[in-house]
Amino acid sequence: MEGSFFSSHFLPALLIFLSLTSYINLSSAARPAADKASTEFIRTSCGTTTYPRLCYTSLSAHASVIQTSPKLLADTALAVTLSTARSTSSLMSKMVQSHGLKPREVAAMHDCVEELSDSVDQLRRAMGEMTQIKGSNFGLMMDDIQTWVSTALTDEDTCTDGFAGNAMNGNLKTTVRARIVNMAHMTSNALGLINSYASLHN
Repeated sequence: MEGSFFSSHFLPALLIFLSLTSYINLSSAARPAADKASTEFIRTSCGTTTYPRLCYTSLSAHASVIQTSPKLLADTALAVTLSTARSTSSLMSKMVQSHGLKPREVAAMHDCVEELSDSVDQLRRAMGEMTQIKGSNFGLMMDDIQTWVSTALTDEDTCTDGFAGNAMNGNLKTTVRARIVNMAHMTSNALGLINSYASLHN
């Protein structure tokens, strides 16, 4: 009696569990190969950028979106860079209101906030253009995108120049500079991947 109760209740549940496990294993078995191809594509593409390690670490999490598409790689690099630029700009805007800053520090921070605001605007314009790029106007649109991202990089470099010398104290200078330099490196990488994508259409 107990045996038949056990069989009638446990065996169906076990079969369902095994079926689900098999389905999950089969459906996930295809993913590693695709993910491996995507991450390898990202790694190889990032190898052509100025900061390949940063490029790979910032983009590998988006492998399922990028797949092996140069267009999606450039899109994602630009989107990730824009997100970083916005958060950095926001942080800088808050920091400039901190108490205890010296007049020279406040001036350097204000200049940097303005440069970063311009940089975010340039990256935003480039991102908007990338989503609308078409074959018929590819060259002209790509020229605009490359110009905007290049200008954004110049703005970021100008910001870091403002912290040269003794304009800021050690800790603040180190914190700010690290964030801006990281942002500039990501922008440089995005520009490199955009240039690579553009070259495919030449």
